[in-house]
Amino acid sequence: MTDRRSPALRFGIFMPQLGVSATEVIAAARNAEEAGFDSFWIMDHLYAPGAPQFDTLESWTLLSAIATSTSTIRLGHLVGCNPFRHPSLLAKMAATVDQISGGRLELGLGWGSVDDEFGMFGFDVGTRRERAEQLGETIDILRMMFSGELFDYSGKHFQLSGAYGLPTPVRGTIPIHIGGAGKQLTMPLVAEHADWWNCVAAARPRFDELAPLRGTAKISVQYPVGVVVEEESRAKVAERAARRMPESGWGPPLIETPGELAATFTSEAERGVELAIVRFHDRADPDTIAVFGSDVIAALRGY
Repeated sequence: MTDRRSPALRFGIFMPQLGVSATEVIAAARNAEEAGFDSFWIMDHLYAPGAPQFDTLESWTLLSAIATSTSTIRLGHLVGCNPFRHPSLLAKMAATVDQISGGRLELGLGWGSVDDEFGMFGFDVGTRRERAEQLGETIDILRMMFSGELFDYSGKHFQLSGAYGLPTPVRGTIPIHIGGAGKQLTMPLVAEHADWWNCVAAARPRFDELAPLRGTAKISVQYPVGVVVEEESRAKVAERAARRMPESGWGPPLIETPGELAATFTSEAERGVELAIVRFHDRADPDTIAVFGSDVIAALRGY
């Protein structure tokens, strides 16, 4: 029998807060924590890009509520939209949520690639290259704010004088994840600044090409997943996954039984993936979370 244990591989759930209540998202996070997931992730948009007009909860407020309703699972955004907030405000928000959660925040960031969103809601932002430059400066400022020491900063886009960040994060800093797959703008930022590179689901077919560009950053990957509990449901699961996570934006989905998923994620760990972040076909139904926890996560960890 093949030993599928992969203790180094961690698992997260991505649950975009679209058309769901805060109560539902908080319940999903608690279910994920109970099932053995290591992290829980939400989106940072003011609307649903490319989707109908759903209720869309503000992300940092929601993350604070999740933090008070859980105790061990780590929390973050896939990914935070950098142009929405000045870096000094973002640092203060992140340190506050980290304090609320007892040091469980993971800080996911991106330079903002949904151009329509900025015009729709009145954000005056620059070109994509300028936004990428701003993200690099933001991360520099975040790390200085997290130190708690006085500092000045004079960048191309941001200037601070005699600034400091208190309180500091519980563990002195917060892991920074940069999401994306662009060779010209995103991957250089990952190599220079990130603790983690988050490979978006649509970029998985280019993983081997992109991974060497990440520098020393650890690797997390997003996966659209349809859990097939009974073989006769496979077609229905595939249809729901395609409707909720179209391949044009999410890449090829994993429509697999728990045993097949365990084998797939064993292979992913062997490729260097340290954090697998799944988005389920059914909005993280409690039964799906439980099955994945007992038949995939527990199986790979050998308990």
